[in-house]
Amino acid sequence: MAAFILRRIAGAIWVLAGVSIVVFIIVHLTGDPAAVMLPPESTPAEIAAFRHEEGFDRPLIVQFGTFALGALHGDLGQSLRHDEPALGLALERLPATAELALAAFVLVALVAIPAGVVSAARPRGVISAVVRLVALVGQSAPTYWIGLMLILVFGVRLGWLPVSGIGDFSHLVLPALTLGFFSTAKVMRLTRAALLDVLASDYLRTARAKGLGPLRVLVGHALRNAWIPIVTQLGIELGTLLSGAIITETVFAWPGIGRLAVQAVYDRDVPVVEAVVLLAATIFTLVNVFVDVLYAALDPRVRYE
Repeated sequence: MAAFILRRIAGAIWVLAGVSIVVFIIVHLTGDPAAVMLPPESTPAEIAAFRHEEGFDRPLIVQFGTFALGALHGDLGQSLRHDEPALGLALERLPATAELALAAFVLVALVAIPAGVVSAARPRGVISAVVRLVALVGQSAPTYWIGLMLILVFGVRLGWLPVSGIGDFSHLVLPALTLGFFSTAKVMRLTRAALLDVLASDYLRTARAKGLGPLRVLVGHALRNAWIPIVTQLGIELGTLLSGAIITETVFAWPGIGRLAVQAVYDRDVPVVEAVVLLAATIFTLVNVFVDVLYAALDPRVRYE
C-alpha cells in the first residue's frame, strides 16, 4: 500500500508541474495587462514603466523561472488589481467555495446514491423512470439556466429564498441545488448502471438461490461490489466542486474562488489567475489521490498492475 500511495503522490506532482506550465503559457498569451490596468490616456513611457515594474518585459522563460521558484515557496506574486499576495486572495475566497461545494456534495450523496439503488432494484418501476428523466435533464440543461429558473421560481415569484450573496443557511440553498444538480444526475445514472451490471452476475443468482433476502443481496453484495466506479465518480465530482464553481458563483454572486477567477480574467490580473488555477488544480489532484487510496483499500486488486 505504501508503494501505491507513493506512486500516486509522484504522479500528482507531475500533474501539478504540467498544470503550472500550461496555465502560465495560456495566461501570458491573453494579452498585455497594461492595456486593462492603466488608463487609456497613458503614455508609452508609462506603459513601459508598468511592464518593467511588473516584469512583463522580461523573456518568457525568465518570467516562468521566477514564477516557478516563487510557487515552490508559496509566493505566486502580487495581485495587479488589489496589490495583495495573489495566493492570499485565493485562500481568502476558498472557505466560501468549500462551504458551497460541501453542501452540494452532501446533496449528491444523499439523493443520487439512494435514487440510483432504488432505480436499479426496480428497473421498470416509476422511480426508475423518474431517475432516468432527472438524469437526462440534469446532464443536458445548462447550469446557468437551472440557476436562473430556481431564482425565478423560489426567489422572485415565491420569495422564499435569497438569490445572491453569502449569509445564513437560506443563502446556501439555491446555489447548492444549482451546483449539485448536474453531479446528482451523473452519479444517479452511474449508480444505476453499475448496480444493474452487478445484479446480472452469476454469484448474485447463487446468493438468491441460497435464500438470501432481496435487501441483503442488494446492499450486502451488489452495492459492495459496485462501489469502485461510484466512489471514483464521487471523488471526481468532489474535486470539481471544490475547485470552484465559476458559473454558479457568478449567477448567485457567491464570493468564492470561481467568481474571483472570472474577475481576475476580466482585469487580466495574471498572478491571481495563476494562483486560482493552481489552487484549484492542487485541490482536485489531492482529492483524486485520496480517492485512489480509498478504492485501493476497498479493492486490494487495484494496487497490483
